[in-house]
Amino acid sequence: MKQFILFIVKALLILMLTMVTLDVLYTLVYKQNDDRNKISYLYNSKDKEYDVVFLGSSRVNNHFVPKIFNDNGYKTFNFGMTRSRLEESALMLKLMVERNYKIKNLILQVDLNINTNDHSEAIRSLFMPYIHESQTIRDYYKDIPEYTNLIYIPFYRYLHYDARVGFREMYYSAVHKKTNALENNGFNPLKSYSGKMTPADLSKYYPKRNSAYEDIKAICKKNNINLIAITTPMCMSTINRDYFNHINSVYPEIHRFENAVTDDMYFATCGHMNKAGAVEFTKVVFKAFFKPKSHH
Repeated sequence: MKQFILFIVKALLILMLTMVTLDVLYTLVYKQNDDRNKISYLYNSKDKEYDVVFLGSSRVNNHFVPKIFNDNGYKTFNFGMTRSRLEESALMLKLMVERNYKIKNLILQVDLNINTNDHSEAIRSLFMPYIHESQTIRDYYKDIPEYTNLIYIPFYRYLHYDARVGFREMYYSAVHKKTNALENNGFNPLKSYSGKMTPADLSKYYPKRNSAYEDIKAICKKNNINLIAITTPMCMSTINRDYFNHINSVYPEIHRFENAVTDDMYFATCGHMNKAGAVEFTKVVFKAFFKPKSHH
């Protein structure tokens, strides 16, 4: 019996040591990698200065072309991430402040994403390699159910979020396998779509107050960032386009651009424009809020 207990204790010790070692190794790999996705890039950078930063979901990632702003004398970057929600955008903005970014203007997509206060599991997972290092990330997630496990069980975060930060992603990060996340200053264009467009259905959607959006407004106010909240285009065959009319009854300050681009030839899917559409849309937004800087 004594030997059996000893065996169990040894086995547990070896398991614990293995988990601690793996945790340390994975974390080291993620900490030295800044080009796999926008969160690793952001986490591993500091003191950047931008005239304009774009934040939001795929409806930013695929819709805003920084080059158009840059060609007019503005330094910009598209931090939009496919599948991210306002909760993740708010944390990205907090990290920018923590990293001492100087941001003059933030263009934030606020349309379908105020229909819910929920989070995106896929994007949340990308913050996890840094949760032990960053007080900001820890504070942000202290109320989620798995928080205690994430903090106190070594390697748990990499197992729990295995799909996005598990072995495969760690390996690709270690060998610096390129992604296109940071190309074109963060703009990822979509290809044109041939065939009949399936209308998006917003009939179950209704704009609600969104706590992460309120957070973003407060952060911008505190850090003198000019916040420009806007809606982004959807194809004209969208069911319940009336959704957009309700947005201003919840948040009057949101600028309406869902009709900035209307022709189907500019769309890849009903909810996402193709490259040509993104160029058209970016030009409209630029003209609405900015003037070209004179080049000396």
